[in-house]
Amino acid sequence: MPTPPDPPAAPPAAPSSGESRVPDLLRTAAAYAWRIIVVGIVVQAAFSVLGQFHRIAVAVFLGLVLSTLLRPAAGLLARHMPRPLAVAVTLIGGITAVLAVLALIGEIVADQRSSLEKEFVAGIDRIERRLEDPPFRLPADSFDDLQSRIGKLLASHRSTLISEALSGASRLLEVLTVLALALFCAVFFTHSGHQQWQWLCDQLPPAARPRFTTASHAAWRTFTGYTHGILLVAATNATLVGIALTALGVPLALPLALLEFAAAFIPLIGSPLALAVATVVALATKGPLTALLVVALIVIIGQIEGHLLHPIVMSWAVRLHPVVVALAVVGGAVAAGIIGAVVAVPLVAVLWSVHQALRKADNDPSNSGNQTNDRST
Repeated sequence: MPTPPDPPAAPPAAPSSGESRVPDLLRTAAAYAWRIIVVGIVVQAAFSVLGQFHRIAVAVFLGLVLSTLLRPAAGLLARHMPRPLAVAVTLIGGITAVLAVLALIGEIVADQRSSLEKEFVAGIDRIERRLEDPPFRLPADSFDDLQSRIGKLLASHRSTLISEALSGASRLLEVLTVLALALFCAVFFTHSGHQQWQWLCDQLPPAARPRFTTASHAAWRTFTGYTHGILLVAATNATLVGIALTALGVPLALPLALLEFAAAFIPLIGSPLALAVATVVALATKGPLTALLVVALIVIIGQIEGHLLHPIVMSWAVRLHPVVVALAVVGGAVAAGIIGAVVAVPLVAVLWSVHQALRKADNDPSNSGNQTNDRST
């Protein structure tokens, strides 16, 4: 008996119109895209909320910086006296030293005021004469009415200047408030910071404590190393600038050195900006030759900082590529101005060190066994 023929195979299901028109790659990209958009909205909302409390964040950051500087001295004094007294002596000594330096700078500026005015006037006259000579060949009367035009400009914008002065006074009050809160935080961080951190760790679930402890130790080690290293960079740059400007006879050498010290906390761009101010002062008071020597000083200090000091700093903290440092500084400046430029690099260094420490802990078999035991207990 002949076998019946096989039934015809069912035709394949026709794909839907949407599936036939959208490639898999585009569908996957769209799925990632909307998730990234949601994450971006959440991050933006979080930063908007944190932006309302940026003064508190700055105060806490400055308190941590001050505590990294005060803890070594307070620890040494605590060997011979009670720790609260050691913290108080260290803090009062630091404030006294800062006020003494500021008073010395004010006295220097007050003593050199009259001579500086004469040197600046003579320097401006020299610059005008050079602009009248080749290759610029500006008309001789180009600067005659400059002072009157500046006076008219100031008179026409008097209300704006007054409002800016008032806003500057309110900002000064905010700065003093932030500094006071930073000192308050620094006292407690220096005195009993480890106890506060231990209390915070005790509030976490037992399973999260080992990773949190690992991350916190790496973060504090990196932050302390970076702070001490950048302080070394700033002190070295300020010393070199002060010695060089004094040798060249540039006035206000000590205030300009202090400006270099403060600007060095902004990597890559801080020192050139501070030395640019010194170059303008040298040009107006001592002439173009001295100004060129100050420009050469910018190059020399940049080489010392880039090839000697910053590698030491990064070896104490965590080694970051110069491109990462530059992007962090620019991104921080765009996001939060000068404060963002100062905070960006240590923040990136801390985050990277935490990532490395957690990855190392995850790859360590003995550590994973310890974490399993912690979870079981």
